[in-house]
Amino acid sequence: MATMLIANRLADGLVVFRAEDGTWVESIAVGQLVNDDAVAARLLEASLADERDNKIIDPCLIAVSTADGNRIPDVYREAIRANGPTIDAGP
Repeated sequence: MATMLIANRLADGLVVFRAEDGTWVESIAVGQLVNDDAVAARLLEASLADERDNKIIDPCLIAVSTADGNRIPDVYREAIRANGPTIDAGP
C-alpha cells in the first residue's frame, strides 16, 4: 500500500504534502509516494522536525491509491483535505 505524508502549513493553514526533496507542496500530485513502511516511518519522524520548527502542524501518513494517473487518498476525509470542498461554493 502506498502512503504519503500530509500536514497543514502553519503560516496559512493550507494542506500540504511532503515532496521527495523534503519540502512541503500544495499538490498531492507532487507529494512523495512511499511503498515501504520503514521508509514511511522514517519520513514521518523527519517531518516532526518541521513541526518543531513551526513550518507545519499535525504531520501524518495517509494511504493513497492511484487511478488513471491520479492520486486518491483512501480515506474520504483525507480526499476532502487533498482536493477541497465537496460542494460548489458558487460564484
